Amino acid sequence: MAARNTARKRAFQILFEGDQRGADVLTVLADWVRHARSDPRQPPVSEYTMDLVEGYAKRAGRIDELLAQYAVGWTLDRMPVVDRNILRLGAYELIWVDGTPDAVVLDEAVQLAKEFSTDESPAFVNGLLGRLSELKPSLRREA
Repeated sequence: MAARNTARKRAFQILFEGDQRGADVLTVLADWVRHARSDPRQPPVSEYTMDLVEGYAKRAGRIDELLAQYAVGWTLDRMPVVDRNILRLGAYELIWVDGTPDAVVLDEAVQLAKEFSTDESPAFVNGLLGRLSELKPSLRREA
C-alpha cells in the first residue's frame, strides 16, 4: 500500500499547488506529468494520483460546499491552505472512491496533516472527515 500512500501525497501536492497558484488542478496535473516525462530525475505520476486529482476536479464545487457546511467555526477561505487541500482530497476519496476503507482514508489524511501542517491540524482533519464519513450514505445519494 506504499504506492497508494505516495499517490495520495502527490495528489495532495498537486491540489495544494493549484490552490496556491490559483491554477486549475488539471493544468497542474498535466504539468507534473509532462515534467516527469521530460526529466528522468522526476518520479512518474501514478495512475491513482491522476484518478484522485481528476475525480476531485469533477466534484470540486460539491466538495467545497460540504467542507464549508460541516467545518464548524471555519469558513473555507479561513482554513489553512494545507488543511483545506488535505480535506478536499480526503472528502473526494471518502465519498466517491469505492474500494478504499473509510478508516484508511481518514488515517492517510491525518498522516498528511501530521507531515505537512500544524499540531492542531490532524484532529481538525480527523473530526471533519469523520463527520463526512458518518454522513456518507446520504451524501452519496445527493450526488
